Amino acid sequence: MAEPSRILNYVDERFFVRDLRAKSKDGVLKELAEYLSQDKDVRDATLVLEMLRKRESLGSTAIGSGVAIPHGRTLAIASIKVLFARHQKGIDFESPDGAPVHLFFAIVAPPQDRNNEYLPLLGTIAELVKEKKVRGMLMKAATFADLRQILEGWGDE
Repeated sequence: MAEPSRILNYVDERFFVRDLRAKSKDGVLKELAEYLSQDKDVRDATLVLEMLRKRESLGSTAIGSGVAIPHGRTLAIASIKVLFARHQKGIDFESPDGAPVHLFFAIVAPPQDRNNEYLPLLGTIAELVKEKKVRGMLMKAATFADLRQILEGWGDE
């Protein structure tokens, strides 16, 4: 498993979304793709959205406890990006526990990443959000600095 602080190599302030506005699962996917498209490395936001939708059609990326990790590989991006987003009210994301999803970590990667970081990142994020305390802190994170502090401090206890 990768160190949680390594997530910070792939997320920056542009990819900290404090309050998603979407009212549906597809609306969340659209919003995530729009935020990701702000990066100059994203060649085509439409392809990113199509990839996220296609991945969700195979099965929800919601993992329970109010968390989803939409992810996939696409030619539309040159390097791995991670976006953190929160939805205060929660969205039905077809979670295995039936609970609304509040926390989203979107991971998009090129078809091949040189350092094979994609799957370890996915595993690290899944491990991170297993802890109720961490989920609580993520729900309260008001700024990117708060997110950074959570990721840097996780596992220190």
